[in-house]
Amino acid sequence: MHILLSSGSPRRKELLELMGLSFEVRIPTTPEVQLAGERPSDFCARVSEEKAREASREHLDSLVIGADTVVVQGGEILGKPRDHDEARRYLVQLQDSRHDVLTGYTITYRRESVTRVITTAVHFRAMTDDEISWYIATGEPMDKAGAYALQGAGSLFIDRIKGSYTNVIGLPVSELYQDLKGFGLSVDHMRGGMFA
Repeated sequence: MHILLSSGSPRRKELLELMGLSFEVRIPTTPEVQLAGERPSDFCARVSEEKAREASREHLDSLVIGADTVVVQGGEILGKPRDHDEARRYLVQLQDSRHDVLTGYTITYRRESVTRVITTAVHFRAMTDDEISWYIATGEPMDKAGAYALQGAGSLFIDRIKGSYTNVIGLPVSELYQDLKGFGLSVDHMRGGMFA
């Protein structure tokens, strides 16, 4: 089975590699723009579907995985910060509170598809101004939704999570695997990864 990941995220690529899957990456051109009045969960689902369909149009016999992850607090999507000031605004907003991380993923194979949105609750600790400045200076927040990385230095400021850990990184691998089984994938396809 030929598998395509329709995503430019290096973290999603790493998670699929850890599963031991053999796949190719296609970087989608799908615009990630929230429509007026669109709920964050609907946005995630739609963008993941569009990414998957974009790749499947060119690769009709490939199993395609498209995904999108957003950080949501108070109904607002906090995307990748455009600059240090926006990264600071996001971190100040997130600290000492709970927010949700939503990942929408779509699997398409020939005429079949499935789309899911998985939510994980993340609780941030309070941060001092010095901690915020230090964290921004590491550069880590600049290409991450919500301006932090759970798998990086951002973990210093995360008190707890409720739900899928890998969802916060960019792909809920347990839920994804369960859906992949419905498309005929089995452990026989997973060699050399963390589950091999």
